[in-house]
Amino acid sequence: MGINSGCQLCPRKCDVDRTAQRGFCGAPQELEVSAICLHRGEEPPIGGPRGIVNVFFAHCNLQCIYCQNHQISGRTVPPAAVHFRTIEAVADRICQLLPQSSGSVGFVTAAHYVDYIAPILAAVRERGFSPTVVYNSSGYESPIALRKLEGVVDIYLPDFKYMDPAVAQLCSQAADYPSVAQAALREMQRQVGAGLKVHDGVAYRGLVVRHLVLPGFLDNTRRCLRYLADEFPFGLHLSLMAQYFPPRAGLPAPLDRPLTEAEYATAINEAESLGLTDGWQQELNAQQCYRPDFTNSTNPF
Repeated sequence: MGINSGCQLCPRKCDVDRTAQRGFCGAPQELEVSAICLHRGEEPPIGGPRGIVNVFFAHCNLQCIYCQNHQISGRTVPPAAVHFRTIEAVADRICQLLPQSSGSVGFVTAAHYVDYIAPILAAVRERGFSPTVVYNSSGYESPIALRKLEGVVDIYLPDFKYMDPAVAQLCSQAADYPSVAQAALREMQRQVGAGLKVHDGVAYRGLVVRHLVLPGFLDNTRRCLRYLADEFPFGLHLSLMAQYFPPRAGLPAPLDRPLTEAEYATAINEAESLGLTDGWQQELNAQQCYRPDFTNSTNPF
């Protein structure tokens, strides 16, 4: 898969031989997928009326301390939480679920396994399916790696988490996140455009940018929204998320508490004042709705 030695797939550029050692993300060379399930919790046109088939990869190159998927995103993932280890097994499960879905497949946090995406899709097509392909990303991506997905991915669904390097370092050990994510967004836009194309309630091409509002860091949110408004003045679909909750004990303040109604209202007002009105907002009770349990591999949500 091109990651045997000197892994440079993501911006951390660990340069490790993944057949022999683990880099920052903790992923081996071999494919590790924790869950493949029908998911109805995405933005309405991403999931469509019947949901999207989401592929949840184990490990992550960002390691956010507040990750809701922390059961599977850490550097060390228990073997019992890895349920698919081959391209064929992943393709079989995708094809089993696609007839129940709205016809889309999502690859969730796959930067460290980007070289597997095209082979998985080739195996899916060999089985007679041609799904819309969604690349669900933390935003911490290498443009060089993203170019491998040109013509493969139909919809990019990245986060844009931070414009404050200090917040990015505290939360994700990635002070360079702002510049890295900006370059990644530009590459995604180049490939699929900044708008979102939808037919019969289901998106089939384009870009949706997500921003999770973090408690106590409203200035970071303001800076993120201003950047998006300046760089994507026409047609950007923004998903402004209120679903933050502290997923485990011991997080530093203010991440040790949920988002407040006043904080989220401030974020909404900022987005609207900047003209970021295409997209979606959440109810504050979303904090109670997005708490996956990946010990249940067939239905973690």
